Parts: sequence; C-alpha cells; structure tokens
Amino acid sequence: MTLDATLASAFARVALANVARPYPHRLDHLLVAGPEPRAADHVALHPAFFGSYDWHSSVHMHWLLARVLRLHERVPEAGAIATLFDARLTDGPLATERSYVASPAGATFERPYGWAWLLELRAELERLRVARPDATRWAEAVDPLARDLAARLAAFVSAAAYPVRAGTHGSTAFAAILAIDYAVTCDDAPLAAILRAAAVRWHGADRDAPIAYEPSLTDFLSPTLGAAVLMSLAVPTEAFAEWLDAYLPRGLGGIARPPHVSDRGDPQIAHLDGLALSRAWMLRRIAVRLPTVHSLVAPCHAAAAANLDAGLPCSVGGDYAGEHWLASFAALAFGDVP
Repeated sequence: MTLDATLASAFARVALANVARPYPHRLDHLLVAGPEPRAADHVALHPAFFGSYDWHSSVHMHWLLARVLRLHERVPEAGAIATLFDARLTDGPLATERSYVASPAGATFERPYGWAWLLELRAELERLRVARPDATRWAEAVDPLARDLAARLAAFVSAAAYPVRAGTHGSTAFAAILAIDYAVTCDDAPLAAILRAAAVRWHGADRDAPIAYEPSLTDFLSPTLGAAVLMSLAVPTEAFAEWLDAYLPRGLGGIARPPHVSDRGDPQIAHLDGLALSRAWMLRRIAVRLPTVHSLVAPCHAAAAANLDAGLPCSVGGDYAGEHWLASFAALAFGDVP
C-alpha cells in the first residue's frame, strides 16, 4: 500500500486538470446585506482555490499536488505543478483569499472541513520545503491564511462543548486530525494542546460505538473511525488501546466491509467511494497506534486493504462527481503522513 510513481503521475494529471476547471462550480457564499453581483465570480473571489467544483476540493487537490511532488520529485508533471504553485500560491491570490475569510461572508465559510484542509496543505508544503527550496516561497505565501484559520479553528474548538459526529464536511474529528498534523509539523503547540484536549472532552467517555448505523447514504467519512483516530492522537498508546476495547467491544463489524455505491454519477452518493478510501486511511492509522499484539491490528490492516481496493479504481477516470476530489483521499489512504 504505497503510492507508486505511475499512480502519482495519474493523480497529478487529474488534479492539474481539475484545479484549472472553473465550471461546474458549487458556490458557497453568504449574502450579508443584499444582492452582490460579485458573488457569482468565484474565480475573482478565490483566485488561489477555484476549480475542482468547490473551494475545499480545490484546496485538497493542491495538497495532493504537493504530496506527489514530495514523494516523486521526478514525476513528469513536476514542472506543471511548480508553475501552478508559482501562479496560485503567491502573495496576491492568497491575500484575496485571506481578505475573503476575514469578511462577514467568510465568518463560517468552509468551517471546519475547508479550514482543516488548508492547514494540511500548509503542513505538506512544510515537508516539501526540505527537499525543494522553491517550496519555501509557497509555504510562506500560504502561512498568513493558515495562521488565520488556525486561530479561528482554535476558538471554534475551544467553544465546542460537543463534537459534530458527521460522516460529511461538518465532522470535527476529521478536521482535528488534519489540524493536529499542521500543529505538530508547523510548531503550533497551543493549537495541538487545544485539539487534544477537545478530543478527550468529546470522545473520552465514548463507549460501544453504534457501528451498525454506518454508513449513511452520503457519508465520505466514518464518524466511528474518525473519533478513534482522533483519540489515538490525544492519549498514550496503552490508554488508547484500553479506550478502543471499550469503544469497539465486538470488533469492526460492518465498518470493515467496503460500502456499496449505487450511482457514481450522483455527487452525493458518490461520496461513498470516498468513504471506502477514508476508511482505509483511518483503519491503518488506528492499527499503527495500537500495541502490535492487540487483537484489532490484523483486522484493521485487512479491512484497510479491502476498502482501498474498492475505492481506488474510482479515483481516476470516473465521473466528475467523484474525480474532482477522490484522488486526494486515495493519497491519504496510501499514507506517509498524516
């Protein structure tokens, strides 16, 4: 389960095509004080992250390109990726993005999913700059927006008495997982502490997870597995193993089986291919945080492989409903942090 050069190149081609494609586009914009003709010009509002159908998908396709460039620096698309980053991940476009987030329309824009992916992009650029000097300017250009969103996420999480146990964009567990990676990679210790404390506050008392209720029709995340991964990042290994025994007392159940996808042309039902890929990613992360002798290690690895096998064929070359974002989730499933 590693991202080889051939697949990395295919992922790069998909991402490069998608981030340059302004339509179709799902516009997410709060009209604060009346008609705003500018709201329809999403390319002007979001010059760094237009394309890929919606803002958050564009952000995580940029993350995918950074991941490919780091893992396979000689990929044929490397030049095109650098050219794109030189155009998009620069001070001008990112200042516009930052201004939008600071506006009344941007107060809850993309909370928390898009915020977390922007932080994860910043973390990946931090890793990339070790190998590529030009990545430093991309990372530094993204940094002010990342710091804004990190502060906003810290405030949101601190005020959140309860988690959002969703299988879609509202998931607080998924956002916190990515944000912890940013906090550790980019040395934001206060944010890491806030997120880990929230993990225990939200999920420390969770027991006997209702795995029979998953999945919902439009899930691309597992609420059960998301909480488990987040807890694995918040407590020591032995404490996590003890918590997991109480959380999944009867094992993985149906979560181990890939979901059935009835209509890949439906942008909501197509989420289920992403669920297979995110399950693969989460199951592997749970397994590596457990003691090697734990009874769930082997089942987690087996279920991860089955879910990756099910979701991977849809990540490249399928309907645009899935292709505008699935390759990034496939890259997550292959691993190499987060």
